Amino acid sequence: MKERPILFNGAMVRAILEGRKTVTRRVMKVQPVFRDRLWQVYGAGWGSSVHSVPVVPGHSLAARCPYGQVGDRLWVRESWQDVHPVQVAKGRYAQPGRAGIPGPPGVTYQTIYRADGPYPVVYHCHGHPYRCLQPDPAHLATPAEGGYTGWTPSIHMPRWASRILLEVTAVRVERLQAISRADIRAEGLVCPPELASDDVSPNYRDWYPAAFRALWESTGGDWAGNPWVWVVEFRRVMP
Repeated sequence: MKERPILFNGAMVRAILEGRKTVTRRVMKVQPVFRDRLWQVYGAGWGSSVHSVPVVPGHSLAARCPYGQVGDRLWVRESWQDVHPVQVAKGRYAQPGRAGIPGPPGVTYQTIYRADGPYPVVYHCHGHPYRCLQPDPAHLATPAEGGYTGWTPSIHMPRWASRILLEVTAVRVERLQAISRADIRAEGLVCPPELASDDVSPNYRDWYPAAFRALWESTGGDWAGNPWVWVVEFRRVMP
């Protein structure tokens, strides 16, 4: 079993935490090439009428999947930040294991996540803005009008800060536009209640592909190009 990092934005993190998202699609960096009447990549090949290819252990595709194989785990990277749970007049806090950052013994940061809501209030203490959740009134902390309120990008999240661990349950290679409405729901999208009265109305049928296309393109993806993608199904590993 191997562990690998994977990035998700705030909306998808919330969908995972709520149990709505159990699959993700990522573009294959090396796209299959149609040659000799076969789609070919990584030593594998399949016919032109095939739009979905299971990635099974021992298959040449399995060894090249950057998201692992069935049984491997993915730890989620998301936007985050460390804040001071309390305020002190002097010194800096230190996260256990973070070498080179001085601080009083036994005092740690508290990790917060952008997907959970707005950034906490930033307080000034002795003229310096600290990121803290519950400032100590004895140190004259006052809400800061400006100050630092930035989030650390997900790409910079270390393993210790991750709160979500996923286990891969299935992998396949698929054309992007081959996605079904059931798969779009598994991607975390939920049709508005006013359209979800049944599964046959045109509005209901049309909403899912349009919503997923909009989601895909919002992250810079090329829907019209219909690329081949890795389809990774997963379950959340609870603490």
